[in-house]
Amino acid sequence: MNRHHLKFLLLSAVAACPAPASADESWFADPFATGRQVHANQGMSGSAGQNPCQNTHEADHAWSLSDVVDQALCYNPRTRQAWAAARVQAAQTGAAKSAYLPTVNLNTAAQYSLNSSSSNLQVTTISGGGSGAPISRVTPILSMNYLLYNFGGREAQLESAQRSLEAANWSHDAVLQSVMFQAIQAYYQLFASQALVESTHAVEQAAAEALKAAQVRYKVGAVAVADTLQAQTLFAQAQMNRQKAEGDAQVAAGNLANALGLEADRRLNIAKPSLQKPDAERDADVHQLIDAAKQLRPDLAAAEASVRAAEANIDVAKATGMPSVSLVGNYAFSHTSTPSDTQSWSVGVQLSIPLFTGFNNTYQVRSAEQQAEVQQANHEVLNRSIGLAVWTAFQNLNTANATFRSSEDLLTSALQSEKVAMGRYKMGAGNILDIVTAQSALANARMQHIQAQYAWLIQKAQLAQAIGRLDISSLDNNASGQAVD
Repeated sequence: MNRHHLKFLLLSAVAACPAPASADESWFADPFATGRQVHANQGMSGSAGQNPCQNTHEADHAWSLSDVVDQALCYNPRTRQAWAAARVQAAQTGAAKSAYLPTVNLNTAAQYSLNSSSSNLQVTTISGGGSGAPISRVTPILSMNYLLYNFGGREAQLESAQRSLEAANWSHDAVLQSVMFQAIQAYYQLFASQALVESTHAVEQAAAEALKAAQVRYKVGAVAVADTLQAQTLFAQAQMNRQKAEGDAQVAAGNLANALGLEADRRLNIAKPSLQKPDAERDADVHQLIDAAKQLRPDLAAAEASVRAAEANIDVAKATGMPSVSLVGNYAFSHTSTPSDTQSWSVGVQLSIPLFTGFNNTYQVRSAEQQAEVQQANHEVLNRSIGLAVWTAFQNLNTANATFRSSEDLLTSALQSEKVAMGRYKMGAGNILDIVTAQSALANARMQHIQAQYAWLIQKAQLAQAIGRLDISSLDNNASGQAVD
């Protein structure tokens, strides 16, 4: 997914948040506007101010694959988790920017005292206000500190925070692609499991027909009871396979609901995809795909930003042990109950030189340097794994393509074989073992054909994710509009 494809749907929790009551409230909530640096989602910029996330949770029509992806991006908690992490880092960036502004503090001390001495119960006042009169004093002090220079530590902190925010943004985008692929995979697996249920029903019907034929031939004395028993076994096995396929279909429906951020028992109305024959991928240049992946993969961009953030942290650690120069000032006013108010102010430059910190700065620098090494190694590991991921996905797609074409031939052959075996048996020329063998081969051929159909679609999405080009723009073309409950 490139930068032009990163405008996805806004999370429902964010969409439900009320707008700030006023412009002033908005400014004080985020004066540095760091929230705008977080990668936005399409929901906030919907046409006519509409939020697509408000229309996906209770759709009044069968969901297409595009609707399924929208729902997942809106309500899967992983997207909200990643987006919140990016906003946390945006707030850290704002905290780093605050170092460029002065800090102002107001400290106030209030005192109440009674100063006197007594001798023979006679009270002698030490300080004014009358004999034994109490004295109250209020002393507000306004102080200011403005860091002028600290050998690049402030700049390094901001650089580290900004690069960490960049990494969080790219990590968020990587999570969006992962959630999208999970939804696409669960969508196709649902219909693959339902197609297998239909296939097992057909096998069960064929087994029932074989059992009926065996019973007829046994009654007329054309075959031994062994034929009937074998046909019963074949029918029972077909029933078990159908029951297992129905259970797997229910599990697949729960997996899809979970990917969409819904409860697993939620009943879904999903439009069935229109299946097309795979197109060839063998002529593609795999090396070019790998190069494209290294330019487009958001997780690799996140790793690069993490390296830069770690390198900036080295400068932060080094600056901690260097002198700092600040502009300081204060104003104090002292008011007492006696007529002796005073005020004072001062302005100056403060130089702070850390002479010895128990080698704390030394180890902070060493720690930052090793953290940078860790991030560089993580980047290298991911960089190398991307090539393997693209290569593997590309070969799996080609395999799925070839498997689909072979499964077509296998299914055609198995259908003819089963038809001939059943016809011969009904005519009294064949035996039950021919039917058992033919129907088992047909069941296997149907299963492989169904799996090959949907495996190609899933592998195509897998390759797009491996390259970093997984997008929702073309998903609507895969839905036929046939509703399946």
